[in-house]
Amino acid sequence: MSDAKKSAELDLQAIIKKAESQTDFPQVSLDEFTPPTYDEWKEACIELLKGAPFEKKMYTKTYEGITFDPMYFRASTEEILPKNSYPGMGDFLRGATPNGYVNNAWGIAQACDETLPEENNELLKHEVEKGSSIYNIKIDSATRDALDAGQAEKVGDNGVSLTTLEDVEKLLNGLKLNEIPLYIYAGESSAPITALVIAAIKKNGGDISKLRGVIGADPIGAMALKGKLGQSLDRIFDEQAAIAKFAVKNCPELKTFMVRSDVYSNGGANDVQELAYTLSTAVTYLRALLDRGLTIDEAAEQIMFGVSIGANFFMQISKLRAIRPIWAQIVKAFGGSDSVQHIHLHARPAKFFMTIYDPYVNLLRGTSQMFSAIAGGVESYESSPFDEPIRKGDEFSRRIARNMQIILREEFGLVQPIDPAGGSWAVETLTKQLKEKIWAEFQVVEGKGGIIDALKEGYPQAQIEAILAARMKAVMGRRDRIVGTNMYPNMLEERLDPREEDFDENKKVRTAVIEKYLETINVGAMKDAVEKIDANNFETVIDAAAKGATIRQLRGALGLLAQKSDSSDAIKTIQPHRLAEKFEQLRMATEKFKAANNDNVKIFLANMGPIPQHKVRADFTTSFLQVGAFEVLGNNGFATVEDAAKAAKESGADEVVICSTDATYPEIVPALAPKLHEALPNATVYLAGTAPEELVETYKQAGIDDYINIRSNCYQTLVAMQKKKGIA
Repeated sequence: MSDAKKSAELDLQAIIKKAESQTDFPQVSLDEFTPPTYDEWKEACIELLKGAPFEKKMYTKTYEGITFDPMYFRASTEEILPKNSYPGMGDFLRGATPNGYVNNAWGIAQACDETLPEENNELLKHEVEKGSSIYNIKIDSATRDALDAGQAEKVGDNGVSLTTLEDVEKLLNGLKLNEIPLYIYAGESSAPITALVIAAIKKNGGDISKLRGVIGADPIGAMALKGKLGQSLDRIFDEQAAIAKFAVKNCPELKTFMVRSDVYSNGGANDVQELAYTLSTAVTYLRALLDRGLTIDEAAEQIMFGVSIGANFFMQISKLRAIRPIWAQIVKAFGGSDSVQHIHLHARPAKFFMTIYDPYVNLLRGTSQMFSAIAGGVESYESSPFDEPIRKGDEFSRRIARNMQIILREEFGLVQPIDPAGGSWAVETLTKQLKEKIWAEFQVVEGKGGIIDALKEGYPQAQIEAILAARMKAVMGRRDRIVGTNMYPNMLEERLDPREEDFDENKKVRTAVIEKYLETINVGAMKDAVEKIDANNFETVIDAAAKGATIRQLRGALGLLAQKSDSSDAIKTIQPHRLAEKFEQLRMATEKFKAANNDNVKIFLANMGPIPQHKVRADFTTSFLQVGAFEVLGNNGFATVEDAAKAAKESGADEVVICSTDATYPEIVPALAPKLHEALPNATVYLAGTAPEELVETYKQAGIDDYINIRSNCYQTLVAMQKKKGIA
């Protein structure tokens, strides 16, 4: 038995012994309550639904092809309840460690993304001082692509700019890397940035054997996002295997692959697709490392998973519980020992569900997602600032993001329950359903030859596009609600200042610093070291970095820039989206038009009768139209159709909506609609609500052009109004 296994069992025995020693609680009799039967509960629901179909209203279908039941029962989940399994044991469904977070809470990994290395260094120290427990460094796109700052288009976009050994020294200066884990996602290859980090630590007398965390590559994820890579996957795998071998020997607690699911989740994938394709990616990396001489135990220890947390609370808990036994099963099938079968899960909120408008609602979304991740048992979590879709965070937004985790840890006491979702009839059922679906989709991809062949065929892309289309359709019709965007818009909102970076100035500043540094190095020694770089010997890459080679020179010597692209290698990309993007674009178009023309789409509400008669539909219509930031001309109602038509004419509105009740429409519509067309000849006349089948033709003949109701496609309706107004 491994030492880790023995330690886990001792921890478990101690926990059980402590639980048995607790004082017994007094028995509480519940005899005074008569347990209702399911049929009684169902009848009560049907009565409250007032005629709405029970099966339609009480069962919730998800994009994963799973239907949530209105209630779950022990009788139907008895066989799957974890009666004989414990956290840290078996297939790790219930968690990676026996004591959960009791002794070691999840890591707080707030991302640090300041452009200049010295400023990002200060931010890293500040985050740890205020409660973060991981140095989570975001590098800009140029650094991920191994481009020197002088060749980059946008220096500092979304992260820190690193080009030279001096940059990395400034970045890492004074960091406690022997105590605190380091996280860096490096893109398609981690060789250049890892070499610079190792060289910087060595130069400053640090102990690389104590370096832990991840400096991770995800070449397949990068390929899915960009369509192609700088070189063949085989060559990238060669150098990643060399890094892995170096890490096994010199930095045993450093992982070299960061398998990220966000390329799939941000593309709109459901949770089954996201995890199935991510698992297939990880299996490809396992095989690549095994083919290049690592053992299965060594290979499995090189991989960290970065998982996106979506909006469905219970589904996210269940998917994190589902992926653990699947990964354990995979590693076991490869021959991995018990001690390496647990998965290392890092998580962050899916950017797909964040919004630009009413961004403070992102705090509510983020709290729910964070709670799901913690209940699901992640090893570390990155809480996004609420303004992430708009700009880099500031002290205020970062502080809130960080403190949300600290509050859940310190004040809510979430370190105490071990596997808090374990035994939940609903969660255990969802976990089982997800596990089966993820495994089935994983097998489909493996049957196609693995994730690479599947991507070349376009299979994951097509599957994700179908789910994205379904999501967008539901959002456009407001069956899926985005508070502050397609529902309940804040018309008084002042958008946050995007604080756009001056990339040209960033480039100018960075270039000057780099040129000054390069004047200090021994160019001959550097060039000699670069010429000796061998992709299969990572020590040579570190030596070149130590002698002053820039990140571009390192990558060039590794061959990543030497080969010309072959269009036949390109695959269809999985483009990132956000669920709110179409409505955001629509509203931005209105605001731009309004600012340029001092005008807006004006909609007159022909509210008929006293306030109680028209209020419900007037309020619904107002909210519906304000989603597009249109000007809604409301009123307290009209007693006669003549008064309504006169007011409509005086308003000069572009469109008119009649608001009243189904009971009054048969009398009002035939009299009012023709007068509205006469008053505003160019206006479209809408009716708030629906028409009974027998009155549809009557209303049409009277002049009702369209309807606004809960079944309307809100997006299409608003776009049509914009086009009519001349808003592009």
